[in-house]
Amino acid sequence: MGLITVRDLPVISLVPAPVRKNSIEEICVFSKHLQFLDYEEMAETAAEIGFDGVDLTVRAGGHVLPENVGRDLPKAVRAVENAGLTAPMMATDVNDPDNPLTVPVLKTAAELGIRHYRMGYMKYDFDKGVEQTLKGYKPAIENLIRLNEKFGIVGNYQNHDGTNVGAPIWDLWYLFREFKPEWIACQFDIRHATVEGGHSWPIDLQLIAPYIRTLVIKDHKWGQVDGKWTIINTPVGEGMVDFERFFRMVKEMNLGGPVTMHFEYPMTERPEEEMDKKEVKKQVMQAMKKDLSALKAYLKNADLI
Repeated sequence: MGLITVRDLPVISLVPAPVRKNSIEEICVFSKHLQFLDYEEMAETAAEIGFDGVDLTVRAGGHVLPENVGRDLPKAVRAVENAGLTAPMMATDVNDPDNPLTVPVLKTAAELGIRHYRMGYMKYDFDKGVEQTLKGYKPAIENLIRLNEKFGIVGNYQNHDGTNVGAPIWDLWYLFREFKPEWIACQFDIRHATVEGGHSWPIDLQLIAPYIRTLVIKDHKWGQVDGKWTIINTPVGEGMVDFERFFRMVKEMNLGGPVTMHFEYPMTERPEEEMDKKEVKKQVMQAMKKDLSALKAYLKNADLI
């Protein structure tokens, strides 16, 4: 597929995301954290915990391998739906429209009713510099937008702490600002936004708000480990994220879409490899139920459910 320059594209004006009656849609579990279970047991477990849907991993090492997407993704989605849940979103490695796996992954997902995919991360080339790196990604993003529109699926880029594209959030606004949010969007992660902008994350939220179509929920705090300051992941409500203010702003700005819950803290008393599957599942379910309950309390307090 040849690259398209900005001059080849029609002029597109920025428009806000579609207005939704209820901005918070399905609350999903990120299937990465249930990947020790097969599709059927994963889906049944998610339903038993109380989730509305599943955010499937369709990537290298994921629940569904991209090279097997035509065979395995229908099985995974069918298992989710048989458990009474939805599969509105997936996490992928997709960021290159010319990769031979990109079209099969997007086409198959869209045909199965998956509405959103999380894109693969883009890295800064510090030899080129920040501005030239971002300019270099624009042609690929333009072509991804065309594929997204063709198949009817939205590409969502997650802001993640660190030094990749998306950590400062303003770089996503720079990359997306010429395009409509119907097909290219931000998967806003309040945990990562708080890590990178402890006090300034509300500004980041306002900047990227027109492009927010999905949300990630998890928590963290800073602490010392072996004498060094580091990020310590925590259950929801036990860390530094100001969920009350965040959801108040989500309500005021009518943000939302499907929500995916991540669980990066240890959910078991001992390393999983030292435990049998039954005990791992029991402890993981207990942790997820606790976090889901905490999230729903915040959403109810903000009049979002």
